[in-house]
Amino acid sequence: MNILAVGDVVGRTGIEELKNKLPKIISENNIDFVVVNGENAADGMGLTEKLYREILKLNVDVVTMGNHTWAKKDIFGFIDDKQIVRPANYPSNNPGKGYRIFEKNGKKIAVIDLITL
Repeated sequence: MNILAVGDVVGRTGIEELKNKLPKIISENNIDFVVVNGENAADGMGLTEKLYREILKLNVDVVTMGNHTWAKKDIFGFIDDKQIVRPANYPSNNPGKGYRIFEKNGKKIAVIDLITL
């Protein structure tokens, strides 16, 4: 199984580069599972639901977050979506999940998100 992890997508430029390059990378490298860090997709800090949905349309399996998870308040409306993972080492009373287990092509893949606090 080929897994691609894409680090920090930053701002509109990062989203556009992802749109322009990710499909070709997936195709040319027979990528089976894609993880994208989206915590800075919204103007360099945070993630909006609109941008989250744009990222998912690119055949991204999971979007990870980080220290800017809570920078855009609409995150609370979609943080519990099954394709988003916030840092697992945030306090347990925070919304969202710090890890998720996915199934793809008959295999299970665990994605855990950890940051330095």
